[in-house]
Amino acid sequence: MQKAYLMGNEAIGLGALAAGVNFVSGYPGTPSTEVLETIARENRDGRVHVEWSTNEKTGLEAAAGAAYAGARSLVTMKQVGLNVAADPLMSLAYLGVAGGMVVLVADDPGPISSQTEQDTRTFARFAKVPCFDPTGVAEAYEMIQEAFEFSEKYHTPVFFRPTTRVDHGYASLTVKEPAEYTVHEAKGFARDPGRWVIFPRLSRRAHAAIEQRNAELTQVFSRYERNVELTAGDVHCRKGIASHGVSWTYLEETLREFAVAGHAQRLPRLLKVATPFPFPEQKAVAFLRGLDEVLCIEELDPVIERELTYLCGKYHLSVRIRGKLTGDVPAAGENTRDSVYEEAAAFLGIAPHPQRALPEPPVAVVRPPVLCAGCPHRASFYAVKQAMKGQKCLFAGDIGCYTLGNAMPLDMVDTCLCMGAGLGIAQGIGAVDAGTKCFAFVGDSTFFAAAIPGAVNGVYNQADMTLVVLDNSTTAMTGHQPHPGTGRTMMGEVVEKVSIEETLAGIGVRTVRTVDPLDLPRAVEAVREVAAQPGVKALIFRSPCIALVKPLGRAAVDQEKCRKCKKCIREIGCPGIVVEEGKVVIDMSQCTGCGICAEICPFDAIEVTRLPGGGEPKRAQQGKGGRA
Repeated sequence: MQKAYLMGNEAIGLGALAAGVNFVSGYPGTPSTEVLETIARENRDGRVHVEWSTNEKTGLEAAAGAAYAGARSLVTMKQVGLNVAADPLMSLAYLGVAGGMVVLVADDPGPISSQTEQDTRTFARFAKVPCFDPTGVAEAYEMIQEAFEFSEKYHTPVFFRPTTRVDHGYASLTVKEPAEYTVHEAKGFARDPGRWVIFPRLSRRAHAAIEQRNAELTQVFSRYERNVELTAGDVHCRKGIASHGVSWTYLEETLREFAVAGHAQRLPRLLKVATPFPFPEQKAVAFLRGLDEVLCIEELDPVIERELTYLCGKYHLSVRIRGKLTGDVPAAGENTRDSVYEEAAAFLGIAPHPQRALPEPPVAVVRPPVLCAGCPHRASFYAVKQAMKGQKCLFAGDIGCYTLGNAMPLDMVDTCLCMGAGLGIAQGIGAVDAGTKCFAFVGDSTFFAAAIPGAVNGVYNQADMTLVVLDNSTTAMTGHQPHPGTGRTMMGEVVEKVSIEETLAGIGVRTVRTVDPLDLPRAVEAVREVAAQPGVKALIFRSPCIALVKPLGRAAVDQEKCRKCKKCIREIGCPGIVVEEGKVVIDMSQCTGCGICAEICPFDAIEVTRLPGGGEPKRAQQGKGGRA
């Protein structure tokens, strides 16, 4: 064993290795991404198969196949990715698995980097799949090992549901050394159509078995050591607080603070729920007996609150259950250390400690999210905007860095729903809003993950739309993971690239044009030519993410030529162009020499010079002062 200071996701990854995981798949999505990356990094001997899958659905199906063969498998995703994986998951819950299978779904209260605040605990009840809910980094390391054991014992996939503050928190803990890892022995797939081929008769039988198993698990989980019922203060206290996840960690810190402040006798009875489904019924009933009221502090849905309310009715217990449904706790948003303190203090009748009243911090300057300086997506959006100027257009966006194209002055994202949805939205609007030129923007990683069915649908149903693939050769938003178009796998293997052009041609898109968006005049002309074609056509803007390549050069403003019109600022909104003492200047710490500002300057006042080893800037070859 060894001591290590770990991020929560690192601890989870090491915990999976300690559990002997054989197969790991997933799709990158904050806050879950580092789990799979940790396993890949620590998988030094290659005994564990690790892959970034095309999307969450294929990742879950691959992990299910491994578990059919008796392997211990792990699939990772964030909460919105679970929506993509829901179809196979719902049926898999009925079929079950031979080996242990953990479906790690990282929830994002806030939300901090997501479209929704959906709660996987609620999905667990819907899917009838057991769920494990860690309170912190150290517990996450141990709990994921136990999750594999429960899954294997009961032949069911299980959810493992950390949240952002667990995933990205840090703690010092004791973990196994790599030499202590033992890979689980997979016995291989045993053919049995009566078990692995889902038919209505099998489903009816499986459903009954699932209900019986989950009823058993309510008792098993009542004995599970991580579900805790205890008395924090006076044994005769008539108040209780129930919590889970990182909110439990906040609550523990709060109660210690109350005790230090002299309120030890007023501390409540406590219930920690580590398995929100199936709910630890007997443990919860023991907690409820003898109480007058209970406050439920949880993220995000009132899962514990509803369960305790139900149990009070079932067992005829006269206990008032308070929480989100009663307005005692906010119905939405992330819990914080301060919010838990305030809610617990109000419930227990404890006044805030005077030393805790801190002066108001200074108001921080808010920097709106913006595309990086030199980002090729900025050039792509600008090229389309210039080419279609004066025409009625729809610009349907998608999930990725390029969602930031909605910000002024680009203002090039009219809709954004979920990954791949822009293609369908463009088709729908185009069908009912005559005269609208419809564009759907999607990144290269998202193209493979979610956009191909939408493109097929457009071709099949004779839509009139332009698909714009923003190909920056990586999955930039979540940390530059590889994808099928990059030509390498998560384990660093060099493989054949899956061609976006050939994929589109294969499904019947007849007009496919590829252009470098940093070559602005050609990019604008390509947009005009492609958009004028009938049916579904595609334009691929291909230029690598600036985080992956050395800067081409540096731009500088010739102050003698500059007329301070600020068109370079007003048109593209690059954070590398700033105003200092009334002068427009280039921030050399940000500039990458993309040259778009030089292209749009009407006075040829911006010059781009090549950096040694940075490559020849295309702007220098074509001159400056273009007025696209």
